[in-house]
Parts: sequence; C-alpha cells; structure tokens
Amino acid sequence: MTDPNAAARPVQAVILAGGQGSRLRPYTDDRPKPMVEIPGTGTPIIGHQLTWLAEEGVTDVVISCGHLAEVLQEWLDSADLPVRVTTVVETEPLGRGGGLKYAAAHLPRPERAWYATNGDIWTRFSLRDMADFHTERDAVATLALARPRIPWGAVQTDGFGHITDFIEAPPSTFEINAGVYVFSPGFAALLPERGDHERTTFPHLARERRLAGFPIPQGAYWRAIDTAKDLTEAAKELAALSR
Repeated sequence: MTDPNAAARPVQAVILAGGQGSRLRPYTDDRPKPMVEIPGTGTPIIGHQLTWLAEEGVTDVVISCGHLAEVLQEWLDSADLPVRVTTVVETEPLGRGGGLKYAAAHLPRPERAWYATNGDIWTRFSLRDMADFHTERDAVATLALARPRIPWGAVQTDGFGHITDFIEAPPSTFEINAGVYVFSPGFAALLPERGDHERTTFPHLARERRLAGFPIPQGAYWRAIDTAKDLTEAAKELAALSR
C-alpha cells in the first residue's frame, strides 16, 4: 500500500557539528564534540546520528564543521557511511543561524524540506512521524520537544507543608528544544546571514503561528551529550536498554 505522506518527507539533513565542546574536555582536546564516542558502543555520536537518519529515509547529509574539522573529515573518509555526506567549513564564525543557512545552501534538493540536528544529540524516535506532524500543521519549522530529567531529587508536599514523597530525578514539567528540527524549503531564506536564529527567526515564526513543536514520544530515548557525566549516563542507559 502506497504511503500518501512519503513524498513530502525529507530525504536530506544538516548536522551542526562545529562546536568546541569545552564542557566535555578532556574528551574534546583532540576531537570535535560529535566525534566523542559513547562508552561501550565504539562509535562516535555522529556515527549514531548518521545511522538514525538513514533508518528514517535520509539519503543526503550536509555536516557543518568547525573545531578540529580535519579529525571529523578523516573519520568520514574511512567510515562505511549509510548516507551521502558533504562537509562544509565556515571560513569565519557565522553564529548558529548563519552557520545553519550556510550549510543549507549545500543541500542537494533546495526545493524539498529538510531535517537538522545539533551534533551532540543522541536520540531515537520516528522522524517520519515528526515530518507528518510538520506537514499537517503547515509549519515553516518544527522543533522536537523533550522533557529532560531534573538531575536532582525532588520532593512532594501537601497543602500544609508536610513532605509526602521523594522522587529521584523526575522529568521536568517544562518541554525544551531537543535540538532536532524539520524545516520547509523556504526556511533557509528566513535565517540570518550571521547571528542566532533562536533569537530572531524562531520568535518571528512563533508570533505568526508558523512554528510547531513535536513532543518526542514518551519512552523514546533522548539525551544531549554536553558533559562527561552525560557520557557516563548515556552508557548506563544504553546498557539498560539492551538488556
């Protein structure tokens, strides 16, 4: 049976992999953050991302490089990649929005929608469902939304101020930008040449009700790898999932 939504789904993506990852040192002293391996997997973060994108129907990926770009390029040249990859390096700092615009200019199908993800995100959920959500809402941009766990224990109290329960690392009551996106073809033209799109383009689209938020399904795995502790926790969670 033919899937009526298949033609509208992206087959191309951008990975933003230029960050210095200063909070992940010493792991990032000799490699960019997306090249840091998840302990126990033998594969860098970006390797997991490329596999996930391929599983979700992506055939072409543009990787925006920066810090220690040559290390990432060397790995890409030697790896058996599941998608076609193009790398671009900013000749001068453009900011997150400018960098995204620069990378998007190298996508092979400018007339088609595209995915994007930050290079430090380790997740698994259905991008196809997110793309359908994006299309149904006629959005220009759709953000994946996550509820990360609070790293501290929480307490519950009754109306009189008595503590009634302790909860270890509860989910946040707020949703956050999960660093995974679906963009319509015209989105790149709305990005700044330099600067941060999250302070300019996104608020503008939100005021016009053209920005959508796709909640990552409950139980789906998501983590931003930002610190050494995140690496340790990711390894533990992956071990638990494989049992």
